[in-house]
Amino acid sequence: MLTKDALAINALGFIERATSFIKAQLKASNLKGVIVCLSGGLDSSVTLVLCVKALGGENVIALNMPEMGVTPEEDVRDAVSLAEELNVRCDIIEITPVMNVMRSILPLYDPENLIAMGNLKPRIRMTLAYHYANSLGFLVVGSSNKTELLLGYFTKYGDGACDIMPIGDLYKTQVRQIAGYLGIPSKIIDKAPSARLWPGQLSEMELGMRFEQLDLILYGWELGLRPSEIASELNIELERVEGVLERVRLNEHKRRLPLILKLS
Repeated sequence: MLTKDALAINALGFIERATSFIKAQLKASNLKGVIVCLSGGLDSSVTLVLCVKALGGENVIALNMPEMGVTPEEDVRDAVSLAEELNVRCDIIEITPVMNVMRSILPLYDPENLIAMGNLKPRIRMTLAYHYANSLGFLVVGSSNKTELLLGYFTKYGDGACDIMPIGDLYKTQVRQIAGYLGIPSKIIDKAPSARLWPGQLSEMELGMRFEQLDLILYGWELGLRPSEIASELNIELERVEGVLERVRLNEHKRRLPLILKLS
């Protein structure tokens, strides 16, 4: 049955596997530590705590990269507060000057094109994260979850660009479960999800439904249920289910490496 209980997760078991995964990947890379882009939101907060549990705070650096007028001050405070609690270095790098330069030099700049301009920001943050990683000999740890990856709700070569994704096989609602077990502050857990790419952006508004419902649709699809069966189980319109699954199909290109024309 596609109920909330279907996505219940063994939190302790996951945390043990995730911390072992992080340790193993860092050891295999022969690098010194990890970088986490810490936004003050749920996913990056869970990722940071997992990294600290795996490696110790001294081997983790958090980067908070706000944009003036877009990033709420509350997000910065939440990020810094969590990092301080974990004894993790947290560098704040304001990306507004970089965005101002982009606006001044880009021939196709259009303030009304929220997608094109919005996607510049995660790519700038990715560049900064990898500058740190290259300078220090660290890995970049991504914070994307399974729901966002399947739906393509991330920026290609932006927040989707990283070396490892410890929570990439957790649905959004499962990330919340893990957050509660890890003791993430409730103000972060209960915060309305948002990529913060423009003022007022809210993830569930853009996606058209709550994550609880999206996750169950995706879970039913992974179980091999037909769209009509998923719609019947969840008591929602078939068109809404088909719209979600069409989004999964159309964003396949974001979940794989570039296709190569093979000549040999």
